[in-house]
Amino acid sequence: MIIVTGGLGFIGSNIIHALNARGVTDIIVVDDFTDGTKFTNVSDAQVADYFDKDEFLTRVQQGQCFNGKVDALLHQGACSATTEWNGKLVMENNFTYSKELFHYADQHRIPFIYASSASVYGNGTTFIEDPRFERPINVYAYSKTLFDQYVRRHVVSGQSQVVGLRYFNVYGPREQHKGGMASVAFHLRNQLLSKKVVHLFEGSDGYGPGEQRRDFIHVEDAVDVILWFLEYPAISGIFNVGTGKSQSFNEVAQAVLTAFGYGELQYIPFPEHLKGRYQSFTEADITRLREAGYNRAFRSVESGVLDYMEWLGQGEPIFARGAVATL
Repeated sequence: MIIVTGGLGFIGSNIIHALNARGVTDIIVVDDFTDGTKFTNVSDAQVADYFDKDEFLTRVQQGQCFNGKVDALLHQGACSATTEWNGKLVMENNFTYSKELFHYADQHRIPFIYASSASVYGNGTTFIEDPRFERPINVYAYSKTLFDQYVRRHVVSGQSQVVGLRYFNVYGPREQHKGGMASVAFHLRNQLLSKKVVHLFEGSDGYGPGEQRRDFIHVEDAVDVILWFLEYPAISGIFNVGTGKSQSFNEVAQAVLTAFGYGELQYIPFPEHLKGRYQSFTEADITRLREAGYNRAFRSVESGVLDYMEWLGQGEPIFARGAVATL
């Protein structure tokens, strides 16, 4: 049995589909189902049971171990909005909740693989899994930084597997419910289908229009890393999950335009509210991941975005609650 928190969400639902493809269906999904549209992410998946995140936490606090059959706890659930400034809300969901699951997994000797974030590096230029380079610039990033620090302090030799994965810019299928937090590729497709134009921000932090660079990783590649760690339960630690190569937003836009064969790229003013709170450059140092033994290739923006656009199809724009037509 494998428990996936955030199982209705973006990375969580892709984990479930990947497990199904490997013949695994004894999966417990944990999530907040307030947004009912998320059901589409797992409507064609095979799972064993579902628990609301609050009910699941109660069971954890009561020490229930699901008949002792849990093989792994993949904790992907979080308040993931980098623009959320309700610190109490973010810390309860991302830090306090995670601590409870971490100690539960430790007590019952369950491998624990959780979602961290590249946001912990803030506006830094060095992306190595070391506290010296952690510079969070928003509450979401701080919550992830604090939990990574907590894990470092409490992991002891001989403990069951504990893995923190610092996802960089993940994009791909089943992210439509994320609204404004969905990937740039997703939003550019909507813009193109709506107006035959795609928008990127003008320059910021010394970068020219659309030349801000991120490490964009396809969700299937990120999920492959997660399932690889399940195969090697002796490996623990905090690891970057990116391609190791940054690419520009212009390259993402060009990949979308190429996939559709039409459209125009235009630049819009950089928003005032994002100044000083925006990562204009990220690039995962994946040395630690490679040294752990993961040697598989990652898709480039050109191939990954093309795969994604083919999966979405060339029909109508997809606007979930809170989604917008611009970046």
